[in-house]
Amino acid sequence: MIEIHWGEPLSFVVSPGGEVQRFGTIEKARYWLRRKWPVSDGARGRALNEVEAAMNCMVPVGQARRSFIAAAKSAGFRPEGASGKAAWA
Repeated sequence: MIEIHWGEPLSFVVSPGGEVQRFGTIEKARYWLRRKWPVSDGARGRALNEVEAAMNCMVPVGQARRSFIAAAKSAGFRPEGASGKAAWA
């Protein structure tokens, strides 16, 4: 399988203990959305649909990436090294 690079890796703090996950490929984003995501909400569903569509060349990878970022925010993840709202801008 060829991994699809989707731009600069995204690093999120994913636990209260400070665990950081780095998402450098769309495949890792899909795995997390399907298997490890802490909430099953609309943002997660949209992100999973967008990521899978991008993997099938149906939507731009950037669109999937934006949906993934929105789902991460909805799940309570925060960008690594960020503490405030400005980090999401």
